[in-house]
Amino acid sequence: MATPAEELREQVRARYAESARAVTAEGDRCGCGSGDCCVDNPEGGKFGEGLYAAEQRAELPDAAVLASLGCGNPTAVADLREGETVLDLGSGGGIDVILSARRVGPAGTAYGLDMTDEMLALARQNARDAGAGNVHFLKGFIEQIPLPVDSVDVVISNCVINLSTDKPAVLAEISRVLRPGGRLGISDIVAEDQLTADERAGRGSHVGCIAGALSKSEYEAGLGAAGFGQISVTFTHQVAEGMHGAIIKAVKTIQPKAQGLPVVTRAARSGCC
Repeated sequence: MATPAEELREQVRARYAESARAVTAEGDRCGCGSGDCCVDNPEGGKFGEGLYAAEQRAELPDAAVLASLGCGNPTAVADLREGETVLDLGSGGGIDVILSARRVGPAGTAYGLDMTDEMLALARQNARDAGAGNVHFLKGFIEQIPLPVDSVDVVISNCVINLSTDKPAVLAEISRVLRPGGRLGISDIVAEDQLTADERAGRGSHVGCIAGALSKSEYEAGLGAAGFGQISVTFTHQVAEGMHGAIIKAVKTIQPKAQGLPVVTRAARSGCC
């Protein structure tokens, strides 16, 4: 019998598989921030490709743009450099992996990690269509990243960590695969500190990227326990009352503690990929 965490993960997997099939079949999609689909967004409108500059969208295959399900543009803040290795957690249709691959150049490498077969197939096709040769898409969970210790310079992610069933494990895994001095630059949904778990759940569904969101202080504490410094959590746009798209940045300073990662609220431990 499946555990509640496994059931939530399967709901997320099924929703994103549906999104990938929709892009392939009909050129439509839903995701974090789409008011009628995966995010319950009382502010209305859609996020996704609208958060990328026109010149960035012009670099990409149409299917990669349509499959953009995020709540931000992590490639705009990750400060990627020539020759670096970058990892995108929950890479979906591959938009951020392809953009990252172009920024790190032929001497660099861009990895995408996703748990959904349909999204991985779409991302690989998008990479072929974009002529991106320095990309690798991996199947797996963000709580168990299939890469070695100290193998990555930069970790990015776009509205995925809020979906995880075990956020302390995700943050510890990010720290494990990052080299000393490695950087984190992600977009996510983040709650204001005063919201309780029940209040977050009342603002939207788990698969819609709302109910499972960490608060700002929870994010900061979790990153600190996972060995990060220079931590910043900056709200960018409101997605529900007291809930915001945010840019989270940090630098790996120490190895994460073997034990004692903070156990955050029940809502914060509900999730994905």
